[in-house]
Amino acid sequence: MTLSDPRFLSLNQWLNAYFSCEVMPVLISGDASFRRYFRISMPDATFIAADSPPQLVPIAPFIALSNAYSAVGLTVPKVIHADADLGFMLMSDLGDTQLLSVLTVQNVERFYRQALDLLPLVAAVIECKNFDSGLVQALPNYDEAFVRRELHIFTEWLLGTHLNLSLDAAELQLLNDTFDRLVGNALSQPSVGMHRDFHSRNLMLQADKLCVIDFQDAVVGPVTYDAVSLLRDCYIRWPQPLVADLMRYHYQQALALGFIPAQTPFEQYQTWFDLMGLQRHIKAVGIFARLNYRDSKPAYMADIPLTLTYIVDISLQYPELVPFAHWLTRRVLPAFSVSQSSSEVK
Repeated sequence: MTLSDPRFLSLNQWLNAYFSCEVMPVLISGDASFRRYFRISMPDATFIAADSPPQLVPIAPFIALSNAYSAVGLTVPKVIHADADLGFMLMSDLGDTQLLSVLTVQNVERFYRQALDLLPLVAAVIECKNFDSGLVQALPNYDEAFVRRELHIFTEWLLGTHLNLSLDAAELQLLNDTFDRLVGNALSQPSVGMHRDFHSRNLMLQADKLCVIDFQDAVVGPVTYDAVSLLRDCYIRWPQPLVADLMRYHYQQALALGFIPAQTPFEQYQTWFDLMGLQRHIKAVGIFARLNYRDSKPAYMADIPLTLTYIVDISLQYPELVPFAHWLTRRVLPAFSVSQSSSEVK
């Protein structure tokens, strides 16, 4: 960080005033948004400072949800000091150990069951107290317009910006039909509180306990969303028998807690789960492309091949989606392969 970084200088001054001494924030990471995180080491403890430009990523939702998640028993970063106008937060330090970094075939089932056991607590949070007004507000609904906006990211950023594909009328109709099916699946499920980015990079491990981060975009939405986000993670793939066992574990959990109707057959739940994951993966590949082109974060492009594989594999399991899978295999995958080769040549 240098004198040419005015936000860092402002953050440093803000922290100095809070601690009443000179501190040395050390950049530890950004995320898939415009936030940056810094670690502050003091004689008796370490802290995390967040720089979140208020016009781009307001901190009020994070603070409100941090309080709400903590109140139901989730371990989350505690906000110690904040200034919403500046977009600065000082938080407790949950360490550096992402769950993804420690997962193995031997321990994944134990950790994923532990993670799935957090979802009833997440599901319970459907409202929170506004940081600015103090009023209790419902979380946004993951409604039809929301789902369609997410699916459009795929069309705009992967197909358009990255691959520069021109779609004919038949292809556009195929996409519309596929998206209609996915929207219908999302809206047909029971709704619960939903983290919306619940996966192994957003779960921190501290003394063998899972802590939850990056929850500021929580909504109320489909009961299977967070489970499939975890079990069909864009960043890692596990053997299908293991995923199937953990899927059934979540199904039984949701039944027992009344999150889905008692008469819901497993086959219905599995369809909800599969197509919810498909929608999420379609959105994700669009977001990865957008991060590259709009936000100058090319590293996420490496996660597109696995995510496309998920999309094709799940689509092939549903007769009405087989044409979409074949179209992806014929048009999108070859174009993406060419784009990767061109990038490597450069």
